[in-house]
Amino acid sequence: MRRRDFLYLVGANSVAAVMATDTLAKTTLETLREKKQITAGDLQDYLRSLYEVKEPSCDHIIVGKPENKVSKVGTAWMGYWRICRKAVDAGVDTLVVHEPTFYSHWDLGDKTAQYRANKVSEAAYEKLIAEKKKWIEDHGLTIIRSHDVMDRVGKFGMPFALGQTLGFSDDDIVRSRLFYNVYGIDPTPAKKVAQRIADHLKPLGQPGVAFYGDPGRPIKTVGVGTGCICDPIQFAPMNPDLFIAIDDKVRTWIQTTYAEDSGHPLVVINHGTSEECGMKALNGHLSQAFPNLECVHVGDGCSYKWIAAR
Repeated sequence: MRRRDFLYLVGANSVAAVMATDTLAKTTLETLREKKQITAGDLQDYLRSLYEVKEPSCDHIIVGKPENKVSKVGTAWMGYWRICRKAVDAGVDTLVVHEPTFYSHWDLGDKTAQYRANKVSEAAYEKLIAEKKKWIEDHGLTIIRSHDVMDRVGKFGMPFALGQTLGFSDDDIVRSRLFYNVYGIDPTPAKKVAQRIADHLKPLGQPGVAFYGDPGRPIKTVGVGTGCICDPIQFAPMNPDLFIAIDDKVRTWIQTTYAEDSGHPLVVINHGTSEECGMKALNGHLSQAFPNLECVHVGDGCSYKWIAAR
């Protein structure tokens, strides 16, 4: 994307904020590279320096202490218990995740957690939370969450990484705003675009995509959102010919029914699939930022298992 186009799309104030954030990240990185041993607090400081987010933020150390030493970093979309086990088996001592480890947006101690709807579910969830937390601590694993930053940062943040995984480049962006990108393509029938999306996501374990709307409609632009911030209603003003949304966000009686009745194509993909791309990209970024620090991606891909009929 040309710089003048970028300025037009995001505005001068946003560009100034991005430039200031880049300076902070560079300064923080230079300081940390001088240290022989970085800590979880150091890594958290660097992650937060990538994009300035408002408080309260869920981006913080979830389990562990800031002074814990970091020798091997893992990245993952979510800290499922099996992913934590996989990380520990790989020698990871610090796991950076995007989504909650403990079943609510604010993780531990969240008084607004949905599972508190009744005493039965609250007791069951709290019991498992205590067991999982103890296991993580007993195995010396530090959990850091990077959600708000990764949803907003450019280049390797969530919407950009997903776009790249789908075969687009930043040069293909025709409209952009925080959390959303619209990519230009050669005129292609909607069904064929959906097929290409499915092909690109197959290596991530997603067996296919859900399609709604007119399969024959010609598509010149494809709109991509960020995780749960991808409601087609929210970014309708950006006017993509085809929307991509995730299964955690759309409702079958709202957005998908509208797509069917109007013919405006909508592709629905899995939440884990969409954001696995960003966490893998973050792993690559950390590997370059800290060349002396071993970084591994504890990949998971599609968050459900597809059980087909026989």
